[in-house]
Amino acid sequence: MTDRFQRIRDRYLSGEIPWDHPEPPPEIIALSRELPPGRAIDLGCGLGRACIWLARTGWQVDGIDFIPEAIAMAAERVAAARVTDRVRLFVADVTKLDFLTGPYDLAIDVGCGHGFAEPELNAYLDEVHRLLRPDGLFVLFAHLRNSDQTETLKTSIEQSTLMQALRQRFTVEQFVPGETVVMGNRGPSAWIYLRRM
Repeated sequence: MTDRFQRIRDRYLSGEIPWDHPEPPPEIIALSRELPPGRAIDLGCGLGRACIWLARTGWQVDGIDFIPEAIAMAAERVAAARVTDRVRLFVADVTKLDFLTGPYDLAIDVGCGHGFAEPELNAYLDEVHRLLRPDGLFVLFAHLRNSDQTETLKTSIEQSTLMQALRQRFTVEQFVPGETVVMGNRGPSAWIYLRRM
């Protein structure tokens, strides 16, 4: 946890933030158009781009990130977007969210959970499961690797480990494989759509 925290924090302090885009990924934009507004949680919200987008389309959104500088920057952007009445931001570890109560209709993770070792992953997914309402939607984007594959992206999770942990708590509705390029490094990834059991 400490090494990952420092590595990510250093990105924010240096301004070298490859995930800093004005809009969230097209998959999140599509969700905002397909689903009726409700209550959402953005896990590993970073600079708040998904929080702001969802808030503008009528959602109440809680954004969580463990990097204080990310939340400070996100708060500035939320204020500039004039959606402070619809977005709450918290500096917190997503494996320990006991200060939050559900139910949430939607949980999104755009590149947070793929950085966890198995014990952290299980604690994290237990929290997501606790907070989502029955039949709530969990949308997860992750960098993946297979056990026989050399890791090509700086951060990734073994696909079989992730899928086993997810299937213990959620129903997999859709698995959309892809490939991601981050700062010149290329590797497999996927968008995974899940329902809370």
